[in-house]
Amino acid sequence: MFKFKALFTAAVSSVLLIACSGESNDTAKNDATQPAVQQTFEWKLVTSWPKNFPGLGKGPETFAEMVNEMSGGRLTIKVHGAGEIVPGFEVFDAVSQGTVQMGHSGPYYWKGKAAAAQIFTGVPFGMNAQEMNGWLHYGGGLELWRELYQPFGLIPFAGGNTGTQMAGWFKKEINSVEDLKGLKMRIPGLGAEVLKKLGGVPVSLTGGELFTSLQTGAIDATEWVGPYNDLAFGLHKAAEYYYAFGWHETGTTLEFIANETAFNELPSDLQKIVEVAARAVNQDMLDEYTARNNAAMQKLLNEHGVQLRQLPDDVIAALRSANEEVLKEQAEKDAMFAKIYQEYKSFQENIASFHEITEAQLYRSRQQ
Repeated sequence: MFKFKALFTAAVSSVLLIACSGESNDTAKNDATQPAVQQTFEWKLVTSWPKNFPGLGKGPETFAEMVNEMSGGRLTIKVHGAGEIVPGFEVFDAVSQGTVQMGHSGPYYWKGKAAAAQIFTGVPFGMNAQEMNGWLHYGGGLELWRELYQPFGLIPFAGGNTGTQMAGWFKKEINSVEDLKGLKMRIPGLGAEVLKKLGGVPVSLTGGELFTSLQTGAIDATEWVGPYNDLAFGLHKAAEYYYAFGWHETGTTLEFIANETAFNELPSDLQKIVEVAARAVNQDMLDEYTARNNAAMQKLLNEHGVQLRQLPDDVIAALRSANEEVLKEQAEKDAMFAKIYQEYKSFQENIASFHEITEAQLYRSRQQ
C-alpha cells in the first residue's frame, strides 16, 4: 500500500511539473510575440518668429506635426515662438548649448559666430530658391553647411524658402544712390554690409519689432519678406512706398538646427523621420509663398493704396558693385567664407548658363 501511494504521488508530481513546464513555455512564447516597449522622446523647438506666423511660423508647426505622426508619437516636438523660451536672436545658442533640442531660424543671423553662415540664407544677386535647393541637396552645399556648424555641436537642415523677396518698405522714395546715405534700415546678413558700403545704416531687429520701429521713425525703412508676410504685419500702415525686387535675398533659405548630442541619441529611424520632415517642409514653405504672395500683393495695391516702386537702374548697379566688394572682403578675412563662397559661386555660374536658355527665356517669352 505504501509503495502504491509513493508511485501515485510521484506520477502526480511529474504531471504537475510537465504542466507547469508547458505553461512556462507558453508564457515565454506569448511574451516573445509582444512588441518591445520603445523609448519615447520629447523635444522643444524654438524659433525666431512669432508663434504661428504665416509661412515662417507655420513651417515649424507643420514639421512637428509630421514628426509626431510619422513616429507614431515616439518623438514629439513642442514649438515655441520667439520670446517664449529665448529671444529670436538667441536660437542658435539655445540649441548649441542644449537648452533645447532644436531651432528654426535664418542662418544669416549668426554671422557674428560664423561669417559664412550668411551664404546659406543667400547671397545678394545670388541664386533663387530652385537653385539654392539644387546646390544644397545635390551640389555639396549641405555638407559644407554641416562642416561649418559642427564646431558648435549643431546639425543644420534646409528648413524652408520664401523665394525672391521684396526690397522693402520706405518712408521716402529712392531716386538715386544719394537717397541711401544715412538711411536707417532694418536689413540683415550680407545685404546689411552692402547698404553700409553705400552710406546706409543697417539696423538689426526681429520681426516682432518692425512695425513699431517703422511707425515711430526709429528706422526709415525695413525689408521683411514679401506681400504675404508684410500684409500680416501691417507694414503698409507704417510706410508708403513698397520697393521691388529683393536684390539682397533672391532665394531666402531658412534652417532647422538640431543639437548634435540630442540627434545622435535618437534611433536611426527617428533620425530619418526628422530628416524627411525637414525636407518636406523646405519645399512646402516655398509652395505656400508661391501660392499666397500675389494675392497679398493685389490686396496691398488695390485695397490699401500701396505705391509699388522699382529701384532705379543706377541704384541697382551701385548695390551690385558694392556687393562684389563686400564678398571679396569677407573672403579675405575668413578662410571658411572663402571656401564656401567659391563653391556657391561655381554652382551659380554653372546653373545660370542653363537657366539662361530655359527659365530666363520662358520669362521673356511670357512678356511678349
